[in-house]
Amino acid sequence: MYTILAIILVLVVFLVFLYNSLVALKNKVKEAWADIDTQLKRRYDLIPNIVETVKGYMGHEKSTLEKVTELRTKAIQSQNFTEKAEAENMLSETLKSLFAVAENYPDLKANQNFLDLQNTLKEVEEHLQLSRRYYNGTVRDYNTKLQVFPNNLIAKQFGFTESEFFETKEEKQREAVQVSFQKPAEPPAPATPTPETQPTPPSEPPATPPPANQPTDAPASEPSSQSK
Repeated sequence: MYTILAIILVLVVFLVFLYNSLVALKNKVKEAWADIDTQLKRRYDLIPNIVETVKGYMGHEKSTLEKVTELRTKAIQSQNFTEKAEAENMLSETLKSLFAVAENYPDLKANQNFLDLQNTLKEVEEHLQLSRRYYNGTVRDYNTKLQVFPNNLIAKQFGFTESEFFETKEEKQREAVQVSFQKPAEPPAPATPTPETQPTPPSEPPATPPPANQPTDAPASEPSSQSK
């Protein structure tokens, strides 16, 4: 009798512990997502100001500006988690293209308002990347807790389901949006090959002067006078 009660008590304690741990992990996932959502809203607020600032300088890039605005609206209105992640990835790629094109406009890069927006967006992107990593790590722990045995048999009875990761699908999208306008360092100029040194021909020895005691040719004698 006591053995059965002990087994029941152990099972109850296990179920209570499992339920509470799953609730705690699920709340951490919600908290992590709330942090991502905050950073996304900050970026949504910055994008219209960026578009208005660059519009006067980048009149020939109308299609790029319209695409940024369109993707911002699509990301805001996305209700499905997968659709929202896809829209955010496309928005990040379009922002990269926008700032890459801005490199061709020196007057825009010198605009103080644009520089302030640039620094703010860079800060938002860095926070967003950190928040995404924390969220995905929390989701991994939560999903692992649901998948191990015997939790996988019990968690479903309490209504716990796995959460989705918020990650990019392509490796090139894993980087934060680059908004720095520093001039890239120029590659070093190739070394000029030094011409090979031509050997100097040996100088001819100076002419040896004749010895001092060497007799010189006698001058020709004058013709003798005729005899009377």
